[in-house]
Amino acid sequence: MLRFKLIYGDQYQLPLGNHVFAGQKYRLVREALLAQQIAGPEDFVAPTPASDSDMCLVHTAEWVSKLKQAKVSGREEMMLEMPFSPALVNAFWFHAGGSILAAQLALKDGVSISIGGGFHHAFPDHGEGFCMVHDIAVAIRRLLKDGKISRAMVIDCDVHQGNGTAAIFNPAAAEASRAQGWSAPMFQAPRPVSVSEVPAGEVFTVSLHQENNYPQWKPPSSLDVNLPDGTNDAEYLNWLDNALSSAFRQFRPDLIAYVAGADPYRKDQLGGLGLTIDGLKQRDEMVFGAARRRRIPIFATFAGGYAQRIEDTIAIHVNTVVAAKEIFSKRKISR
Repeated sequence: MLRFKLIYGDQYQLPLGNHVFAGQKYRLVREALLAQQIAGPEDFVAPTPASDSDMCLVHTAEWVSKLKQAKVSGREEMMLEMPFSPALVNAFWFHAGGSILAAQLALKDGVSISIGGGFHHAFPDHGEGFCMVHDIAVAIRRLLKDGKISRAMVIDCDVHQGNGTAAIFNPAAAEASRAQGWSAPMFQAPRPVSVSEVPAGEVFTVSLHQENNYPQWKPPSSLDVNLPDGTNDAEYLNWLDNALSSAFRQFRPDLIAYVAGADPYRKDQLGGLGLTIDGLKQRDEMVFGAARRRRIPIFATFAGGYAQRIEDTIAIHVNTVVAAKEIFSKRKISR
């Protein structure tokens, strides 16, 4: 038995048909965890769907209504890059409910993982890039509303910048960025990597991502690390270590939301970084270790993963659970 819970429901499956996003990957991750005896049936907790009022903590009532009443326009569906259906809406509501539950359980157990979620491209009034609603923001806003936390941090390690996250939690900076014509980062680190920082409010957002990749407009996170094409394991882990140190010097959260995307993998179809499967596991260990050393509860979501072989994506997601299991089972963790 794990000392923390995994959140999973069959409702997580995304009905996408023949699509680069393997909507069945959540079920396959659960099956792999059971088959490899990394987790048992008792380690899984089923989510309930988020309520519409939960969704409206982040999204406009108009967008929520459009989704629930299947009145999404052709342009809005094109921005989603997914075939719209009521069944897809239902799946996203379950992912948001799963992230809420994961956040709640992280406060209780120190760590939890939703075998889903991480839809960081959704904006308050529309969806983008395979993301219909922003489950992480919904979870954070729900806990803020309930008075369970007062400050949170998002650590986003998907290959794509979390533009929705940045816009939701720092709208003034996002609007300024758009008005300035998507200006260059405020602070240039030694090239080819660039880093930008903006003041944080109640939520501090960190994003490590490939600079030359989706989305075209990258509204500023509290801390952005814009990585060059082909960044390898050692380079990535060095920048992640620096980013975590900088973030925690500036901000002390009550909860961390970790976006553990599988798409920085060197064989990902929608990525261009150079990380190996082992390097991605070291990434997970570094993030979980940083949280545990500081005694900050953390919950993880899986976000993207589009490897040429779906088995690689599954292995990367399984390793996120293994990394959490190893880090949080140690009696003591060194700095």
